[in-house]
Amino acid sequence: MELIWNPQDAAPWQDLHARQHGSLQQAWAYGQALQSLGVEIHRAEIRDGQRLLGLAQFQCRRLALYIGLASCSRGPVWALETTAAEQGQALRLLKKGIPTRPWRATVFSPEAAVGDMQPQALRGLHRVMTGYSTVMLDLCQSEAELRAALDGKWRNRLVRAEGLQGLQVHVRASLKDAQWLLERENLQRESRGFHALPTAFVQAYIDSHAQRSEAFVVASAVKGRQTLGAMLFLRHGRCASYHIGWADEEGRRLNIHNLLLWQAMRSLREQGIERLDLGGVNTRALPGISRFKLGTGGQVLTLAGTYF
Repeated sequence: MELIWNPQDAAPWQDLHARQHGSLQQAWAYGQALQSLGVEIHRAEIRDGQRLLGLAQFQCRRLALYIGLASCSRGPVWALETTAAEQGQALRLLKKGIPTRPWRATVFSPEAAVGDMQPQALRGLHRVMTGYSTVMLDLCQSEAELRAALDGKWRNRLVRAEGLQGLQVHVRASLKDAQWLLERENLQRESRGFHALPTAFVQAYIDSHAQRSEAFVVASAVKGRQTLGAMLFLRHGRCASYHIGWADEEGRRLNIHNLLLWQAMRSLREQGIERLDLGGVNTRALPGISRFKLGTGGQVLTLAGTYF
């Protein structure tokens, strides 16, 4: 087994990432976008001769003057035939060989549920943080199956929004729509005092793709000259992830987000997207948002946690 650090050819990475429904955080374009914003990124191809066993992308930052953190978030991405023993050997090699400065901590947050992790894959590692939970939607289902899986109250709100007169919904890769939404996201962050990936990341992510239609879509609802709400989704391979959303007071009253998400689900499915990651759920800290995501009928995935 060998590691090829920081390969220059994106094609093998993107092919395996797409086939295995890799996470946004392990997408080539995600690392490219962060690099353009000054973040230290290291990628590794894990190979056994000509066999590509897996991919690992690390974000690196300094915790203190002499101590750094290298984090493989929601990865590595493994080939289907890679065994648990091979995974364990690869994780040890990655931890030992990442080409950062010394005095670093290297952690992994696998894209797998606790019950799916085999002891051989984690030999020598220790869990230091519990897992993140998200909601995954299977867009390989028919539109009828997706609609039937909606929670009854969620579907009723959708039906009411679908019946609104004079409302137009667009789902498109529009830079103008994205910029409009990002401006409101900045105002929302300022008013609520929360932090996330910088909004400049979205433009950098789009710029990392040859075709903007492969990078994102924005679902927006317009009534007359007023935009009532919008949602931004980032595409990565055969998957997409919900990124940000906004609605004004009238939009929230009219259940615009139900309509926007439904129309985005339909459009992404038609574009060949097979899985939609709706993002984190926390029923204690964010009960309303969590109920909204759970109401789609998606599967709750609680990841195994972070390992050192």
